[in-house]
Amino acid sequence: MASPARGCHVWVGSETGILKGINLQKKQATNYKLGDTVLNRHEAVTAMCWGDPYESEIFVGCFDGSVKLFSTEKGKFTESRDCREGEGPFCGLAVLDSSLITCVQSGLLKVWRDTSSENVEIQVGAGVCRMRQNPEQLHRVATGGKENCLKVWDLHQPQEPIFRAKNLRHDWLDLRVPVWDRDMQFLPGSEKIVTCTGHHQVRLYDPSSPQRRPVLEATFGEYPLTALSLTSDGNAVVVGSSHGDVAVIDLRQGRLVKCLKGLAGSVRAIQCHPVLPLVASCGLDRFLRVHNLHHKRLEHKVYLKSRLNCLLLTSREKWEDEGFDSSADLQSDVKEEEEDDEIWNSMEVVATKRKAELQPCTESDLQKDKRLKKQKKLKKAKS
Repeated sequence: MASPARGCHVWVGSETGILKGINLQKKQATNYKLGDTVLNRHEAVTAMCWGDPYESEIFVGCFDGSVKLFSTEKGKFTESRDCREGEGPFCGLAVLDSSLITCVQSGLLKVWRDTSSENVEIQVGAGVCRMRQNPEQLHRVATGGKENCLKVWDLHQPQEPIFRAKNLRHDWLDLRVPVWDRDMQFLPGSEKIVTCTGHHQVRLYDPSSPQRRPVLEATFGEYPLTALSLTSDGNAVVVGSSHGDVAVIDLRQGRLVKCLKGLAGSVRAIQCHPVLPLVASCGLDRFLRVHNLHHKRLEHKVYLKSRLNCLLLTSREKWEDEGFDSSADLQSDVKEEEEDDEIWNSMEVVATKRKAELQPCTESDLQKDKRLKKQKKLKKAKS
């Protein structure tokens, strides 16, 4: 019997430390947890990446500093390693030549080799929000964060960044423009990098140009932009905000193309399909949504019970998996009751008052009512 994990189209990491696999065709989800341990928010999934080009393995980075390896073929976690270096949660994971790359919020980027003496450590600056790998040049990564400008690093020569972005000029009040890069991604076929900021800006950088400032800038909405993903053609970027707004921005003209509706909470992760016109998003409203970029239509919507931090969208073009056994029962490996938020347990129970039941009218009640009506008529006649 084929593993149910092979039929999953999207993998989502939750704040309760659970990896969720979703089959969109069957609208079914199954939970995966390492061992029989009790759910703990210290094991919240903060970063994920594919372990190989065949998408048969997933590296899952947890809040407690551990990185777990999940096999999509076996449908279970096969390995766990302690990568507790630096401070703060993981803000990015990547793989280079069978070596794991981690980056934490405090600014420590580390390449984990087979032996500890071969490990590479780079201080990329404090306040990191995201680390992204160049899919065409795997030895290059980009980092950025709050008051930590965009940098591009060559892991083969990690002494200094090969590109360091320059902040914008002072505004019209001659005040410094704050820096807050929340997410970034490399454009295919070029060295350009697109970023989104906590000040609702989308910026495009070109390291090959003489200037280190953005070559294009656009703004969207009024709330911080938290995640982005390039469309399959690389000409536009899909961005999400902390207010649940999702929009498509044209990178050639820097204008708003369309908005995707239906989200109700802060967007934590967005990923476009590499071939199909689909984009998956998830966040604090506990829903996984898949939109069609051509028609702006909401194709899939799945409620996953817990707040979601990150996702991975499979790259296969056919959503139907021939190896998936339709008779397999996708049962949760962890009790769903344990996923409820602590706030629900702390809320007081409000007892509602029962409405008084209506009593049937008796004959004496009717006679009494007639007598009262007659008395009222006599009073009116006398007056």
